[in-house]
Amino acid sequence: MPEKKLTRREREKQRQRRDMLDAAMKLFAEKGYHNASMQEIAEHAEFAVGTLYKFFKNKEDMYKALVTEQADRFHVSLSAALASSEDEIEQLRSYIQTKGEVFMSNESFIRLYFAETRGASFNIKAGLDSELRDRHHQMLQRVAAIFARGMEKGRFRRIAAPFHMAVAMDSLCNAFLTNWLEGRDTYPESPDTILNIFFQGLLASEGSAITDI
Repeated sequence: MPEKKLTRREREKQRQRRDMLDAAMKLFAEKGYHNASMQEIAEHAEFAVGTLYKFFKNKEDMYKALVTEQADRFHVSLSAALASSEDEIEQLRSYIQTKGEVFMSNESFIRLYFAETRGASFNIKAGLDSELRDRHHQMLQRVAAIFARGMEKGRFRRIAAPFHMAVAMDSLCNAFLTNWLEGRDTYPESPDTILNIFFQGLLASEGSAITDI
């Protein structure tokens, strides 16, 4: 069934909402969530503050919309990476590379998110904690399915449960991304760097580098 075409009024409302969120993102990144006001966001977006409240209940609602939309984009990108091949190694390679790319291309948002949510209470207050955890768990389940399939084929050794392997590999990616975020090191240009660290001893033919397979 073809997607319903939006009316001009609907497209205009979408554009206005996007302008408001872009202004909020800019101010949150510059001043921090708690130091930015709805009045300032309205001024930067060039709308009356009353118009802002027609789209969002409050500042917290805007923050939640920003995080949810970004999480949606991350989820779509990582899902596409996992679907890019039927080969287990290629799927994991694509996942690692894509995860690094989407995080590094959204540095302002990532810095804002970590700065404002280090205290778990704020994240929970915004109603995001369980939702984001569920999204992450779903993605880990998909990665775990790749490990399970590789084990069934005899390509990977059964050294741990597939889900634990997924958590371990994703955590390795996150450690590199944290170092990059703190300016200590760069995220590996080649996903094979992470794959070789992770797979040495896991592959059925011990001692082979990922590039030798």
